[in-house]
Amino acid sequence: MSQTVDRALSILPLLAEGPANLEQVATRLGVHKSTALRLLRTLHEHGMVYRQQDQRYRLGARLFALAQEAVENLDVREIAHPHLVTLNERCGHTVHLAVYEENEVLYIDKVESRYPVRMYSRIGKPVAITVAAVAKLLLADLPEPERRALAERLTYPAYTARSTPNAAAFLKELATVREQGWATDFGGHEESINCVGAPIRGTDGRVVAACSVSAPNVVVSAEELLSLLPLVRRTADEISREYSGGGPASASVSHASQNPPK
Repeated sequence: MSQTVDRALSILPLLAEGPANLEQVATRLGVHKSTALRLLRTLHEHGMVYRQQDQRYRLGARLFALAQEAVENLDVREIAHPHLVTLNERCGHTVHLAVYEENEVLYIDKVESRYPVRMYSRIGKPVAITVAAVAKLLLADLPEPERRALAERLTYPAYTARSTPNAAAFLKELATVREQGWATDFGGHEESINCVGAPIRGTDGRVVAACSVSAPNVVVSAEELLSLLPLVRRTADEISREYSGGGPASASVSHASQNPPK
């Protein structure tokens, strides 16, 4: 990288700390003020920095627009897929990736189990929103008023005896999922199918997707599947870090993780 480009880019993290004047920029870069001014003018012309009335410089609106555009164009499925394949290779069970869109939770990727007994699920198909582990993870992250309103307008089919019965029970479970940072579905949709899942987060800590491992109980018991939770969570964290451009994958205190029950 040329010295000029390197110096210009070094200005951006400086201004991310707060507005700075010409002398402060020059001092931080270790250059003459005329050099710093030339770099600032170039960045200003491209909208990367903005000169305030007090003659201090701050980050420009164009930089924020580019960052937002980059985030919007990220394809979480493309980023997640190699990690899902690795997870599948390590555990052998069906792996799903899901997102929340327009009041539905949809599977957007799937890696099939290596075992002959397989799950009937399709990419693009909505999940059973009141019982699926991925749905609980995605809905638990919604703001409380939105979460409550959604829970109250959902219907609660009795798929099995373990299905979520009503809005109050659903909200209670979502609160638990939000606190612990992982979710399960042990026979809530199909008696014979169990599932464990973990959230994938963006740069702001919000949940953008969820991944899960599912298996029939003729292949592995619920307890044995739950033992895979650390692996599922590590996979989700790895996807989160890559999706966030190498930033922290952990959530805020309100989303603090806890260990699964023994």
